[in-house]
Amino acid sequence: MARCGKLYVIAAPSGTGKTSLVKALIDSLTDITVSISYTTRPKRPNEIDNVNYHFITESMFNEMIAHQDFLEYATVFEHLYGTSRSWVEKTLNQGIDVILEIDWQGCRQILSLLPETISIFILPPSLVDLATRLKNRNQDHPDIIAKRLLDVRETISHLHEFKYLVINADFDHALQDLITIIKANRLERKNQALRFAKLLSELSTSQ
Repeated sequence: MARCGKLYVIAAPSGTGKTSLVKALIDSLTDITVSISYTTRPKRPNEIDNVNYHFITESMFNEMIAHQDFLEYATVFEHLYGTSRSWVEKTLNQGIDVILEIDWQGCRQILSLLPETISIFILPPSLVDLATRLKNRNQDHPDIIAKRLLDVRETISHLHEFKYLVINADFDHALQDLITIIKANRLERKNQALRFAKLLSELSTSQ
């Protein structure tokens, strides 16, 4: 029996460095990928459709909801975000681990459907550091940045719903923390038993 992939949720306040960490994580390990979310948010200048997000209209998004195409979806800063159910299921069945970059609302939905999902929350070292990151990336209007900073308290209030907490004070250290979480899960007995089923069979029947 082949190993089924594991589902991971990684959430963080905007500007924490989540996307950069996830990219480095999937570049560092094999058999792991990130789900590309659907969104009604306008595309930023440096973003590429079907690479950063699947950018669609609100009517298209609502049609996908009606067809139950989403594993989870939520409204974040007045825009809709959703995860493709069929893509996630297909990828996991191929034995590939999948990361969902979603917020606490989506994580709550995922955990209610798939309670064995591993949830990870990433925080910046300080609010001042977060404000600096948001301003330096030059992607949002000052009003949006102010909303994102105000939203941090609400986001952190859901920290207890996650299994792991990673502080991104140093990028390389935070990346190693994420790699450790993934590798530790892969070494769990039930996962190793599937991976090395032939070996275990040979050892248990040897004379």
